[in-house]
Amino acid sequence: MPKRGKNYTEAAKLIDRNELYEVADAVDLVVKASKAKFDETVEVHIKLGVDGRHADQQVRGAIVLPNGTGKTNRVLVFAKGPKAQEAEAAGADYVGAEELAQKIQTENWFDFDVIVATPDMMGVVGRLGKVLGPKGLMPNPKSGTVTMDLEKALQEIKAGKVEYRLDKTNIIHTPVGKVSFGKEKLEQNLNALLDAVIKAKPPTSKGQYLKSITVTSTMGPGVKINPAKLI
Repeated sequence: MPKRGKNYTEAAKLIDRNELYEVADAVDLVVKASKAKFDETVEVHIKLGVDGRHADQQVRGAIVLPNGTGKTNRVLVFAKGPKAQEAEAAGADYVGAEELAQKIQTENWFDFDVIVATPDMMGVVGRLGKVLGPKGLMPNPKSGTVTMDLEKALQEIKAGKVEYRLDKTNIIHTPVGKVSFGKEKLEQNLNALLDAVIKAKPPTSKGQYLKSITVTSTMGPGVKINPAKLI
C-alpha cells in the first residue's frame, strides 16, 4: 500500500468504510474530507450489474448537470460550409475538416475536451477511431455529439453536459462538479446523473442493476452510497 499523506489520513477518519451512506450524507462527507489546496473535482464511480460486452446491455448517454461541471470544455467541431459557420458562431473553440483530422494524426494534437461532428463528417472522423476511441473522444449520436444541430450541442456542452458510459469493467466514471460548489449543488448534480443512469437500465439487464456507488474528490477518500435506496 502506498503511504498516504497526513491530509488523506485525517480525512479518512471522517468516513466509515463499512457504511453505505445516503446521497446527501455522502456528498457532505466528501466536501468535509476535501483538504487539498486546489479546488478538487468530485467524481462518482458506479458499478453496474450488466455485461457491456453485449450490445443490448450497453449503458451510455449524456446529461446536462443542473449546476454544470465547474470546467469549461474546449470543443472541436468537424463541419464544412454553413455548418462550420454555425459552429463558429455558437462558440466552438476549433472548427475544421480533413486538415484537423490530419493535425490530430500527424502532430498528436489534443488541445480539446470534446469533439462534435455533423453526420456527413463521420467518414473523416471515423478514420481517427484508433486514437480517439481509447481517449473517450469519439463522437457518438447517443451522447448528442453527432448532430446537425451544432448550436444546441455546443450550448449543452458549454453549460456542463457530461457523458456517461461503461468502461471494460462495467463501471461508469463521471465528474459531478467541484468541491467549491458546496453540498447542495453537488447533491443536485449527483442525483440528476444517478436518475439518468437508472433510466438508462437496459431491458435485458437481470439481477441487481446498481452494484456499488462511490463518490470521491480528486485527493480524498471514497464514500460509498447505498444503491438500494435509489431504485
